[in-house]
Amino acid sequence: MAVLDIHQARACFPSLRSGHIYADNAGGSRTAQAVIDRIVDYLTNTNIQLEAGYSAVNSQRVVEGSVAAVELFNATSLDEVGFGSSATMLFENIARALENDIQPGDEFILTYEHEANNGAWKRLAARRNAVVKYWHPVPVSAENPYSVAYRVEELLPLVSSRTRLAAITACSNILGSVLPVEETVKALRQRAKEQGAIKVEVSLDCVAYAPHRIIDVQKWDVDYCLFSVYKVFGAHNAVAYVRSAALQTSFTSIVHDFLKVDDKPYKFQPGGPGHELVYGASAIVPYLKSLTPEDDLAASFSAIAKYEQEILTPLLRFLADTKQVDRGVRILGTSEINFSRIPTVCFVVIGQNAVKSKDIVEAFHKKGGISIQCGYFGAYHLIDNLHPKLDVNDGVVRISLVHYNTIEEVERIVDVLREVLA
Repeated sequence: MAVLDIHQARACFPSLRSGHIYADNAGGSRTAQAVIDRIVDYLTNTNIQLEAGYSAVNSQRVVEGSVAAVELFNATSLDEVGFGSSATMLFENIARALENDIQPGDEFILTYEHEANNGAWKRLAARRNAVVKYWHPVPVSAENPYSVAYRVEELLPLVSSRTRLAAITACSNILGSVLPVEETVKALRQRAKEQGAIKVEVSLDCVAYAPHRIIDVQKWDVDYCLFSVYKVFGAHNAVAYVRSAALQTSFTSIVHDFLKVDDKPYKFQPGGPGHELVYGASAIVPYLKSLTPEDDLAASFSAIAKYEQEILTPLLRFLADTKQVDRGVRILGTSEINFSRIPTVCFVVIGQNAVKSKDIVEAFHKKGGISIQCGYFGAYHLIDNLHPKLDVNDGVVRISLVHYNTIEEVERIVDVLREVLA
């Protein structure tokens, strides 16, 4: 297995030169210099309308962004990927395009994860008189009621002959847990077939997953998949995969009625994406491949996953230590250190000496030099449905790392935590 060269990786991010510790990467990663360079180049030299007679160069540059997205998703063609301003907006566009294919009484299965992959479907269900069911996470440790995880055995009883769509999350931005997507979707589709469901589509949120693991929509057998480019070392936009069959048979166009886009991703992209940002995204794949000698995405993500276990270990061990548990620290999700967890760690401090999440983050702010965050991070209903009840408006403390963070940075974070929790 290739080993990640952390110094080479960090050299690609100009904002890291300041020495500031960025530990809120689940909210947005640093932007690679190569992405910045392409955006500046596009705006400087080729910022003209696409499809004009003189615009061959900039049209090709936008295509390069889509080529990168195809590789990141492992899609089958350029016609299966489309960019937008955010994952939330793209999910909404997809739900709007799907509206005419939803019948009263159809059932949607949702999680309690980020509202981007929930809200659009809840609104669609309300418009079309569909039924919403929830896949509840359950505690896996008797000692910690917040050690919740999603289990397939809790999902399958929700599937019926009326199941039309399941909206699931490849990785929780709160729990840090990685869902076994292939096995989950396979079990879901098998149960749907047994129940006599006519048409079941799967919508997959990969926003928290994409910076840490390789995506494979073909292997996973999903119909819709999205991630935020700005959380995968790019600029502030997002990209969607829509399976060609769904694009052609499930969608009604939401763009101008005179446009012939039946089999094109523009079908769900009213107004089109920011072209300079799409071109900037074309630098992400070369950056990721440069991390290992194999010049291969799978090798790079394997090295990333291995390295991230190393930086996760000291943080998780500190928070899960008996002394901190007795102090009132409770980790959300599991506390095991293995490849089923990314280095996104959320916790609360409860009990007689409870500490507000906002106060912990404020203590870091006063110290200076380290960015962490607190809140519910778009997963309002996940936090709100935990028991014993938490103050959803105070939320949880989140420390989220990626492959350019260092062991030394994590040790500094732990030192501040030790002081704050003393």
